[in-house]
Amino acid sequence: MKEILEILEKDARTTPEEIAKMLKKNVSSVKKAIKKLEKDGVILKYKTVINRELVKNDSKNVRALIEVRITPQRGSGFDHIAERIYKFSQVVSCYLLSGTYDLLLVVEGRDIQEVSNFVSEKLSTLDNVRGTVTHFLLKKYKEDGDILKRAERDKRIAISF
Repeated sequence: MKEILEILEKDARTTPEEIAKMLKKNVSSVKKAIKKLEKDGVILKYKTVINRELVKNDSKNVRALIEVRITPQRGSGFDHIAERIYKFSQVVSCYLLSGTYDLLLVVEGRDIQEVSNFVSEKLSTLDNVRGTVTHFLLKKYKEDGDILKRAERDKRIAISF
């Protein structure tokens, strides 16, 4: 099953027939394994990676990485406050970290003002939040293992002798 997950993680469009051929297994056992992985919650969903810079007329959203220092709660540690935070619609991802800060958030808004309003009005006003540091993403080069920049063609004229 691990091999199936690795293949689907690289390209979710890979069909069970293609996977079966790659792994030298029969198609029905691959389909059955995929259904079990979906049912068990191992595979949560299938996703498309989009290079937003190449989409015309796209209302580009601003993304920020926000480091959050919190006070853990007795009995639930970081989990309860993390759950309160990741339920905000602006929070795209939420990670528990080691080091100076406890949580790393990926937050999205229509513009810088919307993200800063989220931080000042919603996030930093929570009881257990002790501090935040916000980093705005300026450009993406690679995301989840996928290089977002297309290889540029060489514009030089080929010369041969």
